[in-house]
Amino acid sequence: MSSGPAVVATVRRAVSLPVRVPDGSSVPARLLTFDGLVDGGEHVALALGDRVGHPAVGAAGVPLVRLHSECLTGDVLGSERCDCGPQLDEAVARIAASGGYLLYLRQEGRGIGLYNKVDAYALQEAGLDTYEANVALGFDEDERDYSVAVQMLRALDVDRVHLLSNNPDKAAQLAAGGVRVERLVPTRVHLSRANGGYLAAKLTRGRHRLLL
Repeated sequence: MSSGPAVVATVRRAVSLPVRVPDGSSVPARLLTFDGLVDGGEHVALALGDRVGHPAVGAAGVPLVRLHSECLTGDVLGSERCDCGPQLDEAVARIAASGGYLLYLRQEGRGIGLYNKVDAYALQEAGLDTYEANVALGFDEDERDYSVAVQMLRALDVDRVHLLSNNPDKAAQLAAGGVRVERLVPTRVHLSRANGGYLAAKLTRGRHRLLL
């Protein structure tokens, strides 16, 4: 875990991007890209609610913020092996109602990449849980570093957040980087026919705060 990036990031571009929410309606949003991110990745932020009119300067009050790690299988393909897609939909709707930012971080497979994640799926089918599979492939249980999230929030003039997450590691890394987490706001538990073991592993090994 990083203590915080030394490099200052800036907003590169902000464009209008109306997005659909789970009830089928559309909400206004602005998509923001960044220069100077410490890992060189193409991470983006989605400004929603009262932040749409303030794409580079913090609006009044503490924003609701979600750090969402990219998940092609869940977010795009609708996989039920994880809860990523439903969490993304929930986050967009709740942040649009409250005002804040969704940071979409290119950290597939808890930071191990898409192909390695598919390899981890194969190991899970052989009996390992999601964390054990990452370790068996030679990685840490969770490879994610949220230094870029700290940079993005600083570029948006945000130093305090209400964090929409069940993962205390996200809060700890933001705090270590100088972003104060005033409240950890839990997401709902999105249980499917296929992800019960995955959610149980997040609870017991990942120390996520879930009410199963």
